[in-house]
Amino acid sequence: MTSRFAQLLFTPDVQRHQDTAGSARAYRRMATAAGPAPDELGEDEQEFILERESFYIASVNTAGWPYVQHRGGPPGFLQPLDGRTLAFADFRGNRQYITNGNLDSDDRVSMIFMDYPHRIRLKVLGHARIVQLAEHPELAERLRPVDYDHPHIVERLVLVTVEAFDWNCPQHITPRYTLPELHRALDPIRARMDELESDNTALRKALAEQGITDPTRGGA
Repeated sequence: MTSRFAQLLFTPDVQRHQDTAGSARAYRRMATAAGPAPDELGEDEQEFILERESFYIASVNTAGWPYVQHRGGPPGFLQPLDGRTLAFADFRGNRQYITNGNLDSDDRVSMIFMDYPHRIRLKVLGHARIVQLAEHPELAERLRPVDYDHPHIVERLVLVTVEAFDWNCPQHITPRYTLPELHRALDPIRARMDELESDNTALRKALAEQGITDPTRGGA
């Protein structure tokens, strides 16, 4: 956890619970270890985000209710433009526009990026704003997915100015795999199975040429 992340989220109410649980001392040092300068995403964070096919983004409406939305697309649909800026193409969905409306009054968002196979999650706090496609045509073209096998219409772009981030622990994350991830994981097993099948075919042929009955087919 970065110092900035702790500064933003360890409110007096949170600190009271930390005092009760006995974790206050370690977290207080973390919250005061550096000044209030925003975090900057490093190479590891940027690469991790660029590889994601989905993320969750939370905002708050004028009545104080939080709203969490899932956003998905091919890897690269969300891109770090630099260490302080994330951008993604906002596809047309059910046209409720809840997140968009929330951002009109409060631009603060919280994002969670998950890597289920490796049980890794990254949390990002930031300020989001809606950008119309005509405002940044070059960026719109950069973020528009290529060969995305899914009907989609990019309605707008969303830019997030990063304020803080936190790599979270793997506890309670159940490994899950997308089809491409599953295929990659099974490729070595498929290759080994093909190799063994080829060996078995050659062995059966050799046995047949010597007039020996294949013991695996019965009748021996």
